[in-house]
Amino acid sequence: MKIGVIDLLLASFIGGLTAASGPTANVLPHVIPSETLAPLLTKRYSGYVYDSSRPIPREMLQAILEAGRLAPSSYNEQPWVFIVCDRAKDPEAYQKALSTLVEFNQGWAKNAQVLILSIASSKSAHNNKLNRWAQYDTGAAAFSMMLEATSLGLMAHQMGGFDEEKLRKAFSVPDDFVPMAVMAIGYQGNEEVKPKKRKALKENFFEGAWGKGIE
Repeated sequence: MKIGVIDLLLASFIGGLTAASGPTANVLPHVIPSETLAPLLTKRYSGYVYDSSRPIPREMLQAILEAGRLAPSSYNEQPWVFIVCDRAKDPEAYQKALSTLVEFNQGWAKNAQVLILSIASSKSAHNNKLNRWAQYDTGAAAFSMMLEATSLGLMAHQMGGFDEEKLRKAFSVPDDFVPMAVMAIGYQGNEEVKPKKRKALKENFFEGAWGKGIE
């Protein structure tokens, strides 16, 4: 498996859940040559067009899940649950997962081969109290899986647009677990890859004090 570069991103969170870019967003400026970044950072793309005719080999899916298993977490609690819905292996589960998405997301995600539900525990295993880092850790595990999918030539796209209560009921999610996202994985179809739009570095990254944008 090619998961070494994932270590560079252990502090990364989900990073968007397909949220639309705001009016201040602009195309990522080329101040850092792309060749100096880990290749997966520039290669990773959350598009909307999947090739519905190409199933994902089981060994590739296992590698993606292993990348999530190796992610870091507070107290090493690994507070995540990922429910894998593979169209080729379990069409019924796949359709249940697809039905929990909002209409727009159903329209394009129906062509992905696998849908993975990301779910975070709300309680700490070592003291049974609120685990305020669980959702952060689950995001890190999910992003590790996205990077592994990218390294294998697949495309992964996470969605926040789903019906939480419908998902809970359909998959019998316990009350002390929180559905966070649904990830579509598959081979990318014929789609133009658009430039990533991001805010300028200084808008979100501060140096030494709040509001002091790093240059």
